[in-house]
Amino acid sequence: MKFTKLYIPTLKEAPKDATLPSHQFLLRAGFIQQTGSGLYNFLPLGKRVLRKIENIIRDEMDRAGANEVSMSFVVPSELWKQSGRFFKFGSELLRLNDRKGNDYILGPTHEESVVDMVRGRVNSYKQLPLNLYQIGLKFRDEARPRFGLLRCREFIMKDSYSFHSSYEDLKREFDLMQETYSKIFTRLGLNFRCVEADSGAIGGSGSKEFMVLADNGEDDILISDSSDYAANIEAAKRAKRTCSAERPQSNGMLKFHTPNCSTIASVSEFFKVDPFYTIKAVIKKAIYEDRSEVVIFFLRGDDELQETKALNACGALELLDADEKDISEAKLVAGYCGPIGLPEGINFYIDSELDGEYEMICGANQKDYHAIGVSIINFNKDRFKDLVAVKAGDKALDGGTLSMTKGIEVGHIFQLGDRYSAAMDATFLDENGKAKPFIMGCYGIGVSRLEAVIIESSHDDKGCVWKKECAPFSVHIIVSNFKDEAQAKFALELESRLESFGIEVLLDDRDERFGVKMADFELIGNPFGVVVGKGLANAEVELIIRDGLIKEKVASSEILGKLKELV
Repeated sequence: MKFTKLYIPTLKEAPKDATLPSHQFLLRAGFIQQTGSGLYNFLPLGKRVLRKIENIIRDEMDRAGANEVSMSFVVPSELWKQSGRFFKFGSELLRLNDRKGNDYILGPTHEESVVDMVRGRVNSYKQLPLNLYQIGLKFRDEARPRFGLLRCREFIMKDSYSFHSSYEDLKREFDLMQETYSKIFTRLGLNFRCVEADSGAIGGSGSKEFMVLADNGEDDILISDSSDYAANIEAAKRAKRTCSAERPQSNGMLKFHTPNCSTIASVSEFFKVDPFYTIKAVIKKAIYEDRSEVVIFFLRGDDELQETKALNACGALELLDADEKDISEAKLVAGYCGPIGLPEGINFYIDSELDGEYEMICGANQKDYHAIGVSIINFNKDRFKDLVAVKAGDKALDGGTLSMTKGIEVGHIFQLGDRYSAAMDATFLDENGKAKPFIMGCYGIGVSRLEAVIIESSHDDKGCVWKKECAPFSVHIIVSNFKDEAQAKFALELESRLESFGIEVLLDDRDERFGVKMADFELIGNPFGVVVGKGLANAEVELIIRDGLIKEKVASSEILGKLKELV
C-alpha cells in the first residue's frame, strides 16, 4: 500500500484535552478522529487495527463453539421494560422516539435482545447449550467521556450470551469463556490478569474481569504474592485481620461519658486503645426505585467502607452521604452511633469481620456517650456483609500479602442465572417436560477500547509501538528520495515481493523530507521499518525494529529474507 494512496492525516501536536498516550498518539498518527464528546471515527489505519483485533476474537470464539449473530443497535424499549431495566439503568441509557411515538433505546448491552431472539425458538433442553455472539456498536451516555477510546459514549463491543439447562453447564461455559478470553488477550500480546469483580448493572451471581496492567489504568487491582489471586478493589476479599495491640478489658457492657469524642481518633485517644478495637458508623442515604432511607454501615475504626460493597449489601440504586437533616430525622446522633440500641426501624449492616468480636467500643446512640465491652453477637446473620475496602498490605485468603496495581478493563464475564429469562418468560422444557427459565451467562470484550489499551501498554515518547499481531502494516518502507530512480525501483520491488508472501507493507512514496517520513514511521509505529537511502549505492539498507528503535545495516540482497524471518 502506497502512503500517497492512504488517508493518514497525521498531526504534529495532540489536542489539549488528550492527556493519555493512547489518546494523543491515535489522534496524531491518524488512526481516529473525534467528532463529538465521546464520539470517534476510525480512519483507515485505525480500521485496519480494529479488523485484526476482531479477527482474533472471531477466531477464538468460533473455536469455542459460539455462533456469530448481529442484533439491532436500536432496541424497542418494551424489551427493557419486560426485564425491568428500562427505569433502573439510569441516565447512561439513551432513550428516543420514532416519528410514530414508539419508544426505543440505543443498546448499551443486549441481554434483552438475545433473550427475545431465543425465546419461543429454543424450546427443549436438547437444543442447549447455545452461545450467541456479535461484534457491534453500543452506546452509553457517559457523564464525563474522556481518555479517547478508553471512555467514550459510542463504542464497539464483542458481547456473547450463553443459554443452559443447568447451573453446572453454565459454570462449564463460564470457565471455557475465561480460557477463550485468555487466549485472545495472549494473542494480542497483552500483560493481563483475570480478576474477581463486581457484577454491577448487569447482575448475576458471579463475574470476573480481564485487566491489562497499565500505569494509566482507572481501576485499582489487588494481587496476592502467593498465588494467581487478583481482584478489583470493588470485589477484593482478604483474610480476617488480627491485631497485636492489647484488647481493652471491662466488666461487661457499660455506657461511658465521652465528651467531644465524635471521631475514631479521639475515641482511641480517650480510651488509650488501638482503633482496631473500635467500631465506626458510616451513615448513608440509600436511594431506591420508589423510596429513600438512611442506612448505617458498621466496620472497624481503622477500616474504610467500600462503596460498591455497601451498595450491593443494601440493594440500593445509589448511595449518598447523609446530611444533618437526614440524620436528625432518623433520630441518630452523628459521631456517637453504634449497632446496639439504634432507633426502631433503622436499616443497618455490619462488616463480616466483626461477627463474634468482643470487648469493642462503639457509639451508644446518645450524644457524648460511647459503649464499652460490646460483643457483636445475637445479630441476624443477614446483617453481616463484606463491607471493607481491602488495601495493599492486607493478608490474602491464600496467606500471601496483597499489593495494589493499576489496570484497564478489557473484558468481563458474568454468570447471569435466570435474571433475564425469568423476567421475560423465556423458558424451555427440561428432561421431565417441565418449563424452566434458561440459565444464562454473558461475556463482553471492549473491542474499540482494545485499540487504545494496546498503545497504553506499548508506546514510547515518539509514538505507537504496535505488536505484529495487530499492527496496521507489518513493514514500513521509508524511501529517502523517491525521485531517485534506483531507490524508488528497489523499494517498489521489495514491496511487491513482500506482498507476494502475504506480508502487509506501507511504502512511503511521498515527496517529503526524510525527517518528516521518519517522524511519521515512529509515530505510526509499524513493527519493522526499512530505510532505502544513499546506502543502496553500497548495496545496503537499514532495518529498524520499532520496539526500542533498534537499527541494523543489512545487505540489500538479504533484506527480503530477513523480513520474512521476522514477520
